[in-house]
Amino acid sequence: MNPIYEQMKTSVFERMSLAAAKHGAVNLGQGFPDFGWPDEILDAAAKALTNGSNQYAPSRGLPSLRDAVASHYGRQFGQDLSADQICVTSGATEALGAAILATVEPGDEVIVFTPAYDSYVPMIRRAGGTPVEVALEPPEWRIDCDAIERAVSAKTRAIIFNNPHNPAGRLFDAAELKAIADIARDRDLIVISDEVWEHVLLDGRRFTPLATFPGMSERTIKVGSAGKIFSLTGWKVGWLVAVPHLANLVSRAHQFLTFATAPNLQAAVAFGLDEGDGWLQPMRDRFQRARDRMTDGLGAAGFKVLDATSTYFLCVDLEASGIAVDDERFATAAVEQAGVAVVPLSAFAEHDPPRHLVRLCFGKKDETIDAGIAAMAKARELFA
Repeated sequence: MNPIYEQMKTSVFERMSLAAAKHGAVNLGQGFPDFGWPDEILDAAAKALTNGSNQYAPSRGLPSLRDAVASHYGRQFGQDLSADQICVTSGATEALGAAILATVEPGDEVIVFTPAYDSYVPMIRRAGGTPVEVALEPPEWRIDCDAIERAVSAKTRAIIFNNPHNPAGRLFDAAELKAIADIARDRDLIVISDEVWEHVLLDGRRFTPLATFPGMSERTIKVGSAGKIFSLTGWKVGWLVAVPHLANLVSRAHQFLTFATAPNLQAAVAFGLDEGDGWLQPMRDRFQRARDRMTDGLGAAGFKVLDATSTYFLCVDLEASGIAVDDERFATAAVEQAGVAVVPLSAFAEHDPPRHLVRLCFGKKDETIDAGIAAMAKARELFA
């Protein structure tokens, strides 16, 4: 058996969701919203299912969706893209896996900023590479240019960069993006830029794609997600964007992973991107209200909540909240005894992770948020 998988633990998201179901708990652990999808896109998917093709789509995606992705980024960020720079994948996680498998060779090193989405490291190892962690320190979670320089070696092949950042809920600023770009250019590195949260921005913030920095378009593989844009995570429609030769390379890895994605879902996402720029700001406003409701409620219950400016996640600092137990013990007690599932942040790093933070998803209806806050208050009492 492959030791990578033989020794691998179940994903923390799956583990906490199963625990939530077992104990009848409010699930604020796994990151899926329970509101926010435009009904028009669901109607488009149903129409495409009954009236369109239900056979294999082209491996790189329906032409209509590839055109729609290119046009969307032209309108949103002023990028001059074409369909031959797009490859549609079965979710962003598959896009990340294909990008890693296509660019990392045995013996290569790949820099990963922790806390990090938990698919990065296993895929790096499956490709024969070695992950090299660079820790982002709470509560600011800022990019440290010197730390990156120390991590780069002659074996470094790529950087995996997540912006906006899950689980920190932070949008990196222009100086931090420039630091990543400068190091990638100077060291001739590929950047796999996980930008799935690019539209889930709060407080009027604006996103800048890493590929728009000088010299970065030719070395950036961007990963995007319809699931995050339209709150349709179960559809698993993602894509990657790169210059043609990189897009061609990654598409060869993709064709032997999932080959193609459901054509009716692709058609509906194409409709959403072409018609739906007006849906973005109402979505952001709704998530912002949800964040504020959860932040205020947790604060009133005595929790210290770190700033969240993007994504639909926030972090609670247990230590600063006067709770003297680690994140795993708190999360276990919270789901089993208090009725709320949260995610311990120590699961997002292998080496010396922070053990005083838990992540909560605020992309929920008011009644779900209120029930979660009440359960968190009960969890706090367990350690009074």
